[in-house]
Amino acid sequence: MKNRFPTIVKVTLVSLYLIFLAGSIVRMTGSGMGCPDWPKCFGYYIPPTSEEQITWQPNTTYKEGIIIIKDEILYVAEKKVNTSLLFNVANWKEYTKHEYATFNKFHTWVEYINRLITVLSGFIFLFLLAGSLKFRKENKWIPIISFIAFFFMLVEAFLGKMVVDSNLKPTMITIHMVIGLLIIGLILRLLFIIRKEKVAFKYHSLFNKLLILSIIFSLIQIAMGTQVRQFIDEQVKLFGFENKEYSLMNPSFKFYFHRSFTIAIILVNFGLFYLNQLHKLGYKLVKWILVLLFLETITGILMYYAEFPLGTQAIHLLSGALLFGVQFYLWLQSRKTQ
Repeated sequence: MKNRFPTIVKVTLVSLYLIFLAGSIVRMTGSGMGCPDWPKCFGYYIPPTSEEQITWQPNTTYKEGIIIIKDEILYVAEKKVNTSLLFNVANWKEYTKHEYATFNKFHTWVEYINRLITVLSGFIFLFLLAGSLKFRKENKWIPIISFIAFFFMLVEAFLGKMVVDSNLKPTMITIHMVIGLLIIGLILRLLFIIRKEKVAFKYHSLFNKLLILSIIFSLIQIAMGTQVRQFIDEQVKLFGFENKEYSLMNPSFKFYFHRSFTIAIILVNFGLFYLNQLHKLGYKLVKWILVLLFLETITGILMYYAEFPLGTQAIHLLSGALLFGVQFYLWLQSRKTQ
């Protein structure tokens, strides 16, 4: 298990970024409420594939916990229900956590696949925990960090439920995103410890401080981005998914801040590149920062000026999460020889 542990850590990291990718596709397609409940979907372990399955029907048997739509209202079966010709409200409890009573097969399955990827990552974390225990005598921080990361994964699962129950409340989505980045930071720290890098990087005080600033800026930008995305979702609800040209009509201050703040992020990260080249510090990851920064910027421009081309939202969010990861790992390298 010890020999395989570095691979397990890397697979864990990949699974986290797959969650970010899946989550971005959910947001891109407007599938966040594809399943009105959590962890099941309309009360099923395997989601419904047709509207008839969740629409009240006479002379039909419904198991306990099944959610149906009747007169644009969600109802939950409090026990096993055998329906007659008339709807008997006494057999049902109105689902009051939110009022989203719509079924779209595509949205439902996109959201469900997102949940499956999260569950898969949870199992990978269990392997991570088991493997980390082998190092408890050699380096106590390996199991400690692994358990902390797993704890926050449980918190993320709970927040996933809160996001659904709150009908995609912006604050909950932002917290959900930031904790996801925190978990990535913990796994990167674990990877850094396991790899035992022997390359001696030059320490530079200004470079290190500028790098910390770039990480903070990335966190602010990603958090603000979730707020902007919520505004877009509201516009989509108002004008329809097919009218993307109205998605950023009369945007709020948050959008302008998010867009303009990109300039500060570019300047800080180009400052890192300049210092790395000037003082020959040897940090190869700086080049990847510029690549990811380019992807994030160009997709942001395309979304604004080209009415959200297919895939740009997913690339935008994923490149932002990857940028944070690269910056954080670079910070671990930059402080190694202090």
